[in-house]
Amino acid sequence: MKIEVWSDFVCPFCYIGKRHLEEALAQFPHRDSVEVEFKSFELDPNSPPYSGKSIHEALASKYGMSIEQAKQANQNVGQQAATVGLKFNFENMKPTNTFNAHRLAKFAKTQGKEAVLTEKLLFAYFTESKNVGDLETLAEIAMASGLDREESLKVLQDEKAYANDVRIDQSIAGQYQITGVPFFIVNQKYAISGAQPTSTFAGALQKVWEEENPAPVLQDLSTVSAEDASCVDGNCVIPDRKE
Repeated sequence: MKIEVWSDFVCPFCYIGKRHLEEALAQFPHRDSVEVEFKSFELDPNSPPYSGKSIHEALASKYGMSIEQAKQANQNVGQQAATVGLKFNFENMKPTNTFNAHRLAKFAKTQGKEAVLTEKLLFAYFTESKNVGDLETLAEIAMASGLDREESLKVLQDEKAYANDVRIDQSIAGQYQITGVPFFIVNQKYAISGAQPTSTFAGALQKVWEEENPAPVLQDLSTVSAEDASCVDGNCVIPDRKE
């Protein structure tokens, strides 16, 4: 089973949704047969690098609300995050462009480190309040994920490196008409949008598994009734046979 996950590193619900999926997988008996692949999606491709503006200010400016309204909205999201063990540090968060982070994730994929880097990028942004748009910071996160720091920095300094891979993911998202994240596609057949409850993911995993691995249906070739030739519940009845 393959699950493709479109997400962005500055999307709070992407981090929450990721935890819900992980909780469902932890309960799923066939989890070793499930492959999770992350896909690039930029919530705001035109977002500038971190300018010193707080996440509250950025949210208020984008949606035309007051700073207090933005703080309340972020607090509500933070409470949801806390239910899955995540701590969001909104006061020091550094909103920024994520294109370079996505390029780094594509490089990490070639090194078998996509999953660990994705987790560390999300943690760095939401909990550690790191600037995930800064190349040096990204190189440090790459090293903490088991990647070579200098090689990662070299990739990041080349603006063309893995840029096409990111654009391909975004193009596919367009074909699927994905306009918001997180967005999950299972076996290119089923879609789950948003940070759905763990139970939703658990149900989807079970449904797809049963569909892909149906119980065998046997053709009965018996010539005598099973009631006349079987023992059931410890009771064996010998049928009367007429001459």
